[in-house]
Amino acid sequence: MPTRVAWHRAAVPLIVAVAFIAAWSLGIALTGVSRALLPSPTAVLGAGLELVEGGELARHVRVSALRLLIGFLLSVALALPIAMLFARLRGLRAVLEPPLEFLRQVPPLAMMPLLILWLGIGEAQKVGIITLACFFPVFLGTLGGIAQCDRRLIEVGQVAGLSKGAILCRIVMPSALPSTVVGLRIALGQGWRALVGAELVASSAGLGYMIEDAQNLARTDIVIVGVLVIGTLGLASDWAFRRAIAATWPWVKVDGGDGDA
Repeated sequence: MPTRVAWHRAAVPLIVAVAFIAAWSLGIALTGVSRALLPSPTAVLGAGLELVEGGELARHVRVSALRLLIGFLLSVALALPIAMLFARLRGLRAVLEPPLEFLRQVPPLAMMPLLILWLGIGEAQKVGIITLACFFPVFLGTLGGIAQCDRRLIEVGQVAGLSKGAILCRIVMPSALPSTVVGLRIALGQGWRALVGAELVASSAGLGYMIEDAQNLARTDIVIVGVLVIGTLGLASDWAFRRAIAATWPWVKVDGGDGDA
């Protein structure tokens, strides 16, 4: 039974992909749409192979992936400690929560002009936008998980003589882990979105730059290649993250179950 379920999980996405490509080709044949507006799957494949053979695609992927990784790790390094401080220090939360809530309502890309002025047009500005985009999902996920911790577990820790810091690290944070993991997954997806927007301005490399440059050259096939690569990398990074969580904390469910309960 497990083998059959695993086969279905592998086969369904493949069938969907084949059906999508077939519908794409059939739609072009029936509508006669201009190849400049919507190139065929074979044209897109040819453009992708051209980018791979020339080494351009690998270069853009490497630059974008590094920017995303740095921004994501920075957001985690900021969000987790601040959420823990909010849980322990009510006074600090009362002071910092209003400006953080205000900042949460501002789209990260709206901050781009200010970040360019403050950080320049180099890597710091792009990493800053990604960090802003990833910060709040991690922060709110962790804060929500802390708030949902079973009060009885905290009382057991108090009876056992644990300090407030020990209760936070040994009881509260493990209880908040499922919500934190959800926040991390959301942040990873938000990071890819913000990355592309950040690379559309003042960039010389990266997948966002590649898409923008292809648009200026009317290379719709390369634009589609860029979109497909970003989607594929997003899926791959989420899959790798879920596998890492399953290997590190097996009791944290990240796949939502099999749907047959």
